[in-house]
Amino acid sequence: HEPMYHLLSHLAFSDLSLSSVTVPKMLMNMQTRQQSISYVGCISQLYFFLLFVGLDNFLLAVMAYDRYVAICHPLHYTTIMREGLCVLLVAGSCILSCCSALLHTLLLVRLSFCADNAIIHYFCDLAALLKLSCSDTFLNELVIYTVGGMITFLCIGVILGSYIRIGAIILRVPSTRRIYKAFSTCGSHLSVVSLYYGTATGVYFFSSSWGSKDIIASVMYTVVTPMLNPVIYGMKT
Repeated sequence: HEPMYHLLSHLAFSDLSLSSVTVPKMLMNMQTRQQSISYVGCISQLYFFLLFVGLDNFLLAVMAYDRYVAICHPLHYTTIMREGLCVLLVAGSCILSCCSALLHTLLLVRLSFCADNAIIHYFCDLAALLKLSCSDTFLNELVIYTVGGMITFLCIGVILGSYIRIGAIILRVPSTRRIYKAFSTCGSHLSVVSLYYGTATGVYFFSSSWGSKDIIASVMYTVVTPMLNPVIYGMKT
């Protein structure tokens, strides 16, 4: 079980960091009733938010692959998911997340904000900031759809591919014991993935303008989901 706990420790760190980027500032604004943030603070918050969101995506994909190896290749699990591969996968996830977050942040910094500077959100979200700019945001949107789309579809593809293979292996010789064992192995990860991607999809794909429902959904995947992850995996453990 060492590879699983190795990945879980990094997921816990990423979740804690993601909440720490937005929640303290939100609580301070609620306490002081001064809902403002400096330009540098806003850009910094955006960078670290994108960094840890991307890291969460990659780690969930790596954990899905780990579950696939555990169920489909149990006798080779220790040789495939060795410590060196785990370190390489986590390091690669961190590097790709840093590069993606830095790219979006640098493209945003070149824009001008000369109109209303009121962000309809509780943190500096990229989509909300682009709507405030009076510059041409075509390049920013192009990079979001290409780079962001590639990363999202890569992670979701790995997750779906892993569980399709797991399902195919189980259904070859279906039995209650095999299904229960597979669910006990993957249930925690499936719960976290469904909660995380379900709320994120509702915010970024099915909303045309920011409203109270979108902000509540954002709280779900930036605050509630990271809070529930230790509970879900703790119960399994």
